[in-house]
Amino acid sequence: VQLQASGGGLVQPGGSLSLSCKAYGVNFKITTMAWHRQAPGKERELVATINSGGGTDYADSVKGRFTVSRDNARRMVYLQTSSLKPEDTGIYYCYTRAYDRNFWGRGTLVTVSS
Repeated sequence: VQLQASGGGLVQPGGSLSLSCKAYGVNFKITTMAWHRQAPGKERELVATINSGGGTDYADSVKGRFTVSRDNARRMVYLQTSSLKPEDTGIYYCYTRAYDRNFWGRGTLVTVSS
């Protein structure tokens, strides 16, 4: 299983970024996907999930600001972020669980700073 994330960068507070992740090696259309993040000096936390039916769930800290979506034909999962805050800074990881194992992408850095 490989998860390839992209789209991070430097953005000012209040700005937006779109993150993407392509999955290989899983039956994507039946697989729940998720985004996690790890802020400097903090533990990794769950940001958003999207199940095979398109149902979504979000951390309270990002509700109303982030949107997770998927394109099964392209094997892609997306995280659209908006109204970004400095506390959203961190490395964002694409995640899935398959074959009774956890899989993480390499991560993409999001920095929210003026």
